[in-house]
Amino acid sequence: MCGIVGYTGSMEAAPILLDGLSKLEYRGYDSAGMAVFDHNKLHSAKAKGRLKVLYDRTDGGKTLKGQSGIGHTRWATHGIPSEVNSHPHFNSSGTIAVVHNGIIENYIQIKNKLIDKGYQFISETDTEVISHLLDYYYDGNPLSTIAKVVNRIEGSYALGILFSQHPGDIYAIRKDSPLIIGVSETGNFIASDVPAILKYTRNVYYTDNKEIVHLNGNQAKFYNLDLKEIQKDLSVVEWDIFAAEKYGYEHFMLKEMYEQPKAFKDTILPRIKSNEIHLEELSLSDEVIKKLRKLYFVACGSASHICHTAKYVMEGMARIPVEVDLASEFRYRNPILEPDSMLVVISQSGETADTLAALRLAKENGIKILSIVNVVGSSIARESDSVLYTWAGPEIAVATTKAYTAQLAAVYLLSMHFGKIRDTLSTTDLNDLLTELQTIPDKIQSILDRKEQMQHFANRYIGAKDIFFIGRGIDYAASMEGSLKLKEISYIHSEAYAAGELKHGTISLIEEGTLVAATLTQEALYKKMLGNIEEVRARGAFVLALTNKGNEEIEKNADYIFYIPKTYEYFTSCLVNIPMQLFGYYVAVGKGCDVDKPRNLAKSVTVE
Repeated sequence: MCGIVGYTGSMEAAPILLDGLSKLEYRGYDSAGMAVFDHNKLHSAKAKGRLKVLYDRTDGGKTLKGQSGIGHTRWATHGIPSEVNSHPHFNSSGTIAVVHNGIIENYIQIKNKLIDKGYQFISETDTEVISHLLDYYYDGNPLSTIAKVVNRIEGSYALGILFSQHPGDIYAIRKDSPLIIGVSETGNFIASDVPAILKYTRNVYYTDNKEIVHLNGNQAKFYNLDLKEIQKDLSVVEWDIFAAEKYGYEHFMLKEMYEQPKAFKDTILPRIKSNEIHLEELSLSDEVIKKLRKLYFVACGSASHICHTAKYVMEGMARIPVEVDLASEFRYRNPILEPDSMLVVISQSGETADTLAALRLAKENGIKILSIVNVVGSSIARESDSVLYTWAGPEIAVATTKAYTAQLAAVYLLSMHFGKIRDTLSTTDLNDLLTELQTIPDKIQSILDRKEQMQHFANRYIGAKDIFFIGRGIDYAASMEGSLKLKEISYIHSEAYAAGELKHGTISLIEEGTLVAATLTQEALYKKMLGNIEEVRARGAFVLALTNKGNEEIEKNADYIFYIPKTYEYFTSCLVNIPMQLFGYYVAVGKGCDVDKPRNLAKSVTVE
């Protein structure tokens, strides 16, 4: 999990590489490096720690001369963070340089064979075997050399490669790790993600698995492993360039929280016309939807909490049984995939490795795939039978906010669409739901406008050691996301529990002064939640209640209350989620944490 950038063209490469890598810091990293060709030989610079160390070491790239180069931010998988383990990696003669995103699963076997042939290794990484393997197979033709190498390696990879004997050329190839190609009048690019090159071009190619890319300053060519040229369609990135910048906000996370009303609105409004849902983009016939016997919702991280919410919403609106699985567990439990079922995968990046693997397993078993993703042209989007895009724009902070809210919007639309076709929602109910759905952006904004209320409360818990989130039904799903948001950016131990399970062990963890965030937005479960709140208060807990406006009875039971606007029970998750985000954010800021780039985490988990 890291970032890759490459440039070849008429400008100096190193400053462009540093700029591109700075736009990929959100992907997570612990070291960085570059290799640049100066028309004579390959030169490199590496540094452990933040990108600024590399920037200062190279005087902003000025000390590395040359108009073609590759750069890398590393997130350690094999070997500790260090300069020697940082990319790029070279062959022994320093004539081949490689940057790599992914994991080579059979690197030990390859390494041992190369050592037997006299190759010497200086790092602990799996990537170094690629540079030596390229050297071993090199026959003067980079294309045929790369084809031979990728037939030997197993695992996931996006590779950027320089050969000193081919000045001005960059070669690249991917399998299960993201890689895009950018083209412009002043040069061409490789990158792990669009923000890295958005300053220079909006014209991109999306690469497929095992396509070899050959770039120079004038053109981009694509080949399959048989070295036959492939013709690809050019895409234009529609993002506003400022969407990938802080634009005056202290953190990307805060900016993206404030973009949630727009993300929600942009996701729903193009699909609602005359108060009717239009999802022709799914290419699903009414007959297929009516015949559905089961849905499998599969995702990782925050997206998996969307899946838990979707179970309540889809079963309630469309009356289709829903199974929810973590993508990292799905394919290892030998799932029973029934006929007339569908796999729904959710991913912000569209490149999440475990989710992609679950998708492929289902496809191999004849199951249709519907994906909810934010990145057009991503691997999951390309490999799905139907795609419902969330129009959240680029999300830079590691902790998701606006992409999560846009995913909820997509789930609401999908559930209502299925409910209409399956006649489980009446016309009146559907009209009422759609009318209310279109009020949600303003209600989100009304909560953001009260951010100081949550900021004041959060300041009291900067030194907390343990915080618990509880809820029932759909509120439990929301609690899981609230807990994750807090722990991933503030490093405070936090757990979410179904409130009805408290007496089955969890309540033993409650001590005097322990903060318990209780979510109660579901009318049918309101009184039961009051009982659960009394259980933890009796053990000394301090209770923060998140509930609907008008539930004043809670004032006798909770110590601090944050009210959300009234809405239909299915839509409460996207409202109650906002104060949870604000709470986590302000606790983390108060502790001095790096909110946008939490330790040990990456935005897009592209390896298992």
